[in-house]
Amino acid sequence: MKLKPLRPAERRVAAVLLLLLALALAYLVLLHWWFVAPLRDIDAGMDELRDTQSRYAAAIASEPQLRRRLAELGQGQADSRAFLPERDPGAAAAGLMQRVVDDAAAHAQDGSCEVTQKMPVPNPPDHDDGPYRRVAVSISLRCGMRPLTDLLYTLEHGTPYLFVSDFSLYRNPVAAQRQAAALEVQFTLSGYVRGAPATPSPPERGPGDDADAGDAP
Repeated sequence: MKLKPLRPAERRVAAVLLLLLALALAYLVLLHWWFVAPLRDIDAGMDELRDTQSRYAAAIASEPQLRRRLAELGQGQADSRAFLPERDPGAAAAGLMQRVVDDAAAHAQDGSCEVTQKMPVPNPPDHDDGPYRRVAVSISLRCGMRPLTDLLYTLEHGTPYLFVSDFSLYRNPVAAQRQAAALEVQFTLSGYVRGAPATPSPPERGPGDDADAGDAP
């Protein structure tokens, strides 16, 4: 089949289309990938840098306000009633045991409740460091159900913050034969004291220091 030759007007249209296609290919090959695309990447990177700079500038501008807020929080933490009032762990343990005795006596009106044994619980040596130190005491009670419930509520929902752990409860089988026998209760009661500021230890002296001190006039 023989193709029909294009008319002059059709040849001009085809030539224009081919020219446009060639220009588009030349733009993609010579301009876009070598100049336009890298410039767009640079522009996007500059926008990201400007955004990062604005965030850092806002953070730097808010630094004084943040410092004031941190100072207020630190002061509030130092004055908080959540900690035991004593600074010495031994005195804090004695205060905890006396608190349990007083609270048990206060709730004895709802039934019998007495402290049968109390003693401090030593902390492991690795728990002595840090800004806060745990103070724990072991408590044994002989108490009725109602005063025991009120006592535990008072201890765990008051201030300073106290924590009950290692809780055990049983009824003496001999006393259980009597009506309304008291419960034997054991638990660990703990709280926290603010640690004392660390004092720098004296520098270690070498063997030659004593000799130098003896030679000094």
